[in-house]
Amino acid sequence: MKNNTKLALGVSLFALIVFPVTFLGISIITGNWKFIIFSIFPSFLAGFTGLMATFRQAKTE
Repeated sequence: MKNNTKLALGVSLFALIVFPVTFLGISIITGNWKFIIFSIFPSFLAGFTGLMATFRQAKTE
């Protein structure tokens, strides 16, 4: 894997893991569950799109 592919993989995993956990924490602290409800889909969409593009790029390298 080239350096750019590793960076893209890291960013995708960051979007998949850190963003939902952050909004889960905010939802628990505030008690307003709309934060987690409205952040799950966009973060998973961005994360999985990045993962698929990264894996496709890694296959061609």
